[in-house]
Amino acid sequence: MRCPRVQTKEQATVARGSTRPTSRDVAQAAGVSQAAVSLVLGDKWRGRVSATTAERVREAAHELGYRPNLAARNLRLGHTRTVLLVVPALTTEFFGGVYTGAARVAAQHGFGVVLYPSPEGIGPARDPFASAQAALDGVIASSMAADALTAIRGDQLPLVMLDSDPEGSLGAATVNLDITDGVRQVADHLLSLGHRSFLHLAADIASWTFDVRARELATRLSDVPGTLLRTARAPISIEDAVTAAEAALSAPGPRPTALVCDDDKLAAGAYKAARRLGLRIPDDLSVTGLDDLALAQALDPELTTVRLDAELFGERGMRALLAVLEGRTPAEGDIPVDLVVRGSTAPPGR
Repeated sequence: MRCPRVQTKEQATVARGSTRPTSRDVAQAAGVSQAAVSLVLGDKWRGRVSATTAERVREAAHELGYRPNLAARNLRLGHTRTVLLVVPALTTEFFGGVYTGAARVAAQHGFGVVLYPSPEGIGPARDPFASAQAALDGVIASSMAADALTAIRGDQLPLVMLDSDPEGSLGAATVNLDITDGVRQVADHLLSLGHRSFLHLAADIASWTFDVRARELATRLSDVPGTLLRTARAPISIEDAVTAAEAALSAPGPRPTALVCDDDKLAAGAYKAARRLGLRIPDDLSVTGLDDLALAQALDPELTTVRLDAELFGERGMRALLAVLEGRTPAEGDIPVDLVVRGSTAPPGR
């Protein structure tokens, strides 16, 4: 007589056919309690179970093909595990990078991220949900699109602000790039080349991050005797930047030798304006940007600009929101930025 075949726990579960593996099956396969399985798969095991046990649970879940019933769990806990990321209109790849970083961290913790670009770029936005409080666990928002929060009632949810004044932020936490240091690096670079006459092509947007850029540039230049700083403003578009830069560069008085732009797109407009006026970059005019978009290397000569790590920015924003949701204190400290020196800057009158 043939001896009966002995099945492993994993094979027994699979043999049940269409029956979906449960957390109890995972617990049996890993030799632990269901509570331990819940802690490990909910990423709340640290300090409660050992790393070896956690790995054993994850391996058992993988081998069984176990997938938690998120809908049932969320209904039980009163959470949707969904986060809204509010940004300006996606006119550059920067905020695409912010989304990529936020979504990567969110996925590691069983969250989804809904990207909501303000339709008009800056300002109020239509409510994308019948009730944001019912549909979302939290919000990450750029200060450039802060007005959209009122329309979607996002300021009544756990909120993390990006590029926002820590002293007056609406959010439970703020995450910032070290824009102050970025502008300081630009100013010091141009001053070291010998420039003393500057034009600031500023973004015509009421936002804390652009206020910081203007304030730091003025402060840094005022420390050096003999410097002159003028300002022209333009919306962040190449066409508007061309108009504003051309008018400023052709105005009466000594022409600036260095043009500091709040954004790489503004710098691209400044390039066009300079060429319309017969000015060579960098021989007659040095130009700098900020962001280090792909556009920066498409310009000729390539643009000297400040590199901002958009994906790390998004990652830090999501980690801060997770900390807020779990009652922890988010990590502090601004994200470092780096000046990338390319061919658009040189000593004046080269």
